[in-house]
Amino acid sequence: MMRRATTGLLLGLLCAPGGLLAQASPESDRATFLAAHARSFPGVAVTNYVLGGFIGSASARQHYQDIMSFPPFLPEVERGRVLWETPFRNGQTYADCLPQGGRMIAGRYPYYEPAEDRIVTFEMALNGCRRTNGEPEYRHDDRATMGLLTAWARSLSDGMPLDVRVQGPGAQRHYENGRRLFFRRMGQMNFACATCHLHNAGAVMRMETLSPAVGQAVHFPIWRGAEQLYTQHMRFTRCMEQVRAEPFPMGSEAFNDLEYFHASLSNGLPLQANVYRR
Repeated sequence: MMRRATTGLLLGLLCAPGGLLAQASPESDRATFLAAHARSFPGVAVTNYVLGGFIGSASARQHYQDIMSFPPFLPEVERGRVLWETPFRNGQTYADCLPQGGRMIAGRYPYYEPAEDRIVTFEMALNGCRRTNGEPEYRHDDRATMGLLTAWARSLSDGMPLDVRVQGPGAQRHYENGRRLFFRRMGQMNFACATCHLHNAGAVMRMETLSPAVGQAVHFPIWRGAEQLYTQHMRFTRCMEQVRAEPFPMGSEAFNDLEYFHASLSNGLPLQANVYRR
């Protein structure tokens, strides 16, 4: 009960007009989340937050490890490799288009592009390669193209620490837009992202432990039930549907800004694309 009351007070301070939510920097936001998570998951190292809901019990962690020892979704990742390596009609490839051949770069996304005053996600960078080389862009909601491509492309950065930077007034404005959306209650259930993943992180809902916000962004795409691929925007969409809200379009500025804020919370944690989630 004390943990609930304390976390509730924290959430109230974050959301109050003129309170921490209106004033905090990315660094202080992350510190606030980590303090709340430490109360929700006493004795759990921050590096273990990447386990998400599998933090809840030893048996859950063992189940996760068993699945990941030989993931049944590896054929899907292989299909993503084929998409990555197939040349464009002009003979160029994604590796020719992206810095460092596309290796160890995903941790720098999303980032703020001042010339266009927008947030650029990794998926946007992949579509930028397609556009530059005269190819049609992939839809953000298409698991068979963008989903599979990112499954392979993001795996090329596995182990890279997430390093999302918020520098300058334009970047700060988009970051704050994403932060407001994270705390905004919506839908018939009147839930926010923070309701589950800050205020109630560690609680059990529908037989599953609600995961902490810190550690979530390093794993996308995730494989729900080892059957369905979800990019980060697909997961945002599903969460909004579950609270009976009308989702924003995938690839929209709203979701891009939300991803910018959400990813910054996990700065310093290593990327590992394609993990199992129930």
